[in-house]
Amino acid sequence: MKFGKRVLVTGGAGFLGSHLCERLLGLGHQVICVDNFFTGQRRNIKHLLANPDFEVIRHDVTFPLYIEVDQIYNLACPASPIHYQHDPVQTTKTSVHGAINMLGLAKRLKCKIFQASTSEVYGDPEIHPQVESYWGRVNPIGLRSCYDEGKRCAETLFFDYHRQHATAIKVARIFNTYGPRMYVNDGRVVSNFVVQALRGEDITLYGDGAQTRSFCYVDDLIEGIIGLMETADDITGPVNLGNPVEFTIRELAEQVVELTGARSKLVFAPLPSDDPRQRKPDISLATRLLDWEPKVQLREGLQRTIAHFRGILDEQ
Repeated sequence: MKFGKRVLVTGGAGFLGSHLCERLLGLGHQVICVDNFFTGQRRNIKHLLANPDFEVIRHDVTFPLYIEVDQIYNLACPASPIHYQHDPVQTTKTSVHGAINMLGLAKRLKCKIFQASTSEVYGDPEIHPQVESYWGRVNPIGLRSCYDEGKRCAETLFFDYHRQHATAIKVARIFNTYGPRMYVNDGRVVSNFVVQALRGEDITLYGDGAQTRSFCYVDDLIEGIIGLMETADDITGPVNLGNPVEFTIRELAEQVVELTGARSKLVFAPLPSDDPRQRKPDISLATRLLDWEPKVQLREGLQRTIAHFRGILDEQ
């Protein structure tokens, strides 16, 4: 007899969502993956389809969903600039209407709900590293606003449902995450660099390469997400989840060139609009509440990620 929960994961065929589904199944839960496959890919969950405890529903979270579950992880939203800027109105609707629909479901079922928020709620920060009490510095009318402000509004909705309806919420602010199942053409810095290097192309750095990011390997992040969901109901977040070890974009590019054995040169292009200069999480709250900190170092994580992309490119 199984005693696992029945868990809904929206965006479950995406990069993070597929890893979360896989981990939850490993913990003995029944998992319902909901995805409209705008950026989610069937190949990410293909290996899970034979599992009798795994179910897939094609659905857009901007429309209500009527289902019976014990927990909800809301990860539905394009997360890379190329994808979320492709249809910015839909991106905002996914964050806002999606949050309303999933919170309405959680309210009806009286179940716990997790929101995958983002470090982008901090915008181009004036404080470094970023702590959860910082309100952020975000352009409300820029090209990235559909994602940044959509996620900020989703956080507002989560906390208003918590205050008004006593909904049990968990909010994590996710910092740059990388690993297998990232998309070849998603425009994120790790995948861009790795794919360019493996193809023997020059590596494009935006700006002077001195801007910083902190890169968290996907397995570490998933542990943090599940750890936050399993905390007591009085712990709502927001909680930063990311790796506090900071690298310049140039340092990342140099590591990728070394690990791939590529002969790629570094070339420079103008910095995109509203691109943050610094990004580094303060994870002291996650460490204290969840006893969590990342374990996979960048070099090891990059090696695993390079192997993933090498396999995909070999198929093409």
